[in-house]
Amino acid sequence: MNVCLFLPNWIGDAVMATPAIRAVRNQMRAGRLIAVLRPYIEGVMDGLGWFDRQIRLNPMGRRRERWPAVAAALRHEKIDIAILFPNSFHTAWVAWWGNCHRRIGYARYGRGPLLTDRLSPLCDARGKLLPSPCLDAYVRLTELAGWSVTSKRMELATTRADEQTADQLWQRTGLGRYPEVICLNPGAAFGSAKYWPADYFGELAASIRDQRGSGVLVLCGPGETKLAERIVDSADRPGVFSLAAERLSIGLTKACIRRCDLLVTTDSGPRHFAAAFDRPVVTLFGPTHIAWTETYFSRAIHLQKRVDCGPCQRRTCPLDHRCMRELRPAEVFAAVDTLLMPKAPAARAS
Repeated sequence: MNVCLFLPNWIGDAVMATPAIRAVRNQMRAGRLIAVLRPYIEGVMDGLGWFDRQIRLNPMGRRRERWPAVAAALRHEKIDIAILFPNSFHTAWVAWWGNCHRRIGYARYGRGPLLTDRLSPLCDARGKLLPSPCLDAYVRLTELAGWSVTSKRMELATTRADEQTADQLWQRTGLGRYPEVICLNPGAAFGSAKYWPADYFGELAASIRDQRGSGVLVLCGPGETKLAERIVDSADRPGVFSLAAERLSIGLTKACIRRCDLLVTTDSGPRHFAAAFDRPVVTLFGPTHIAWTETYFSRAIHLQKRVDCGPCQRRTCPLDHRCMRELRPAEVFAAVDTLLMPKAPAARAS
């Protein structure tokens, strides 16, 4: 039996799909497991070794990565079951055009007729979507396909190359001499409404250095290097470093989070790397519903201010960004202390 999984398009969502993916992989008796995924999701899945083939889907990319080529590749693979984690119409259309025998997904955006097995999303009495965990939504699809999901623990892996790059970073910065390393993840691909102010991150980094003696590493993506540099400058402490000058990759970010002692992050994809590697995590929520990305991870603290305008789910704030600005660095530091008690000893001399 050949099975195709259309993976989520967002980095964090792809991590939340790993319990469902693992269940399929572990219970397949024979055949091939194929992933259709955006190119940047490959870095999330690297190291797991779960797929027999990965087909890149990039509507704006090379011809072999566009919708018609992907459908042709699926016809060649003779897919028996396709599970569609994304809810887009085009995903269902490609599975249908690719002659996938069973096409399993949520009946949304008018794509119901293209599916053979449909689920309805969770809604209230008026038909409005209820905020509910994406992780559970992926599990429901997998169980409809016939596989039981016995664990909702998320899972990731790193490659040897990722670890070697992180080793070099630790040696170059001297992070290895600190009794603990705390990573800060200030970015958010969703939009600026998820950002916590850079000066707040700087104040938090300074408190971590002064009161815990920890090393601090500010993570960043390719479009976030200036933000990371601003945080380091704002902290104005030795022992606070960033990835801004590094060759950035999802693999390096995974390796850094895997070896850190705690992550403080916005509600963005790398937040889920921490849970997948069993690292404590403090997540700063502003405009988004916590329920959408709940993962049942026990070593997590969610911080969110109750404001009359939120959670609004907007990508940019039309007002004063109060949901994030009212969340003060002292509160975040207290959460860090709670997850990392007892207090770390002072840094060792270089």
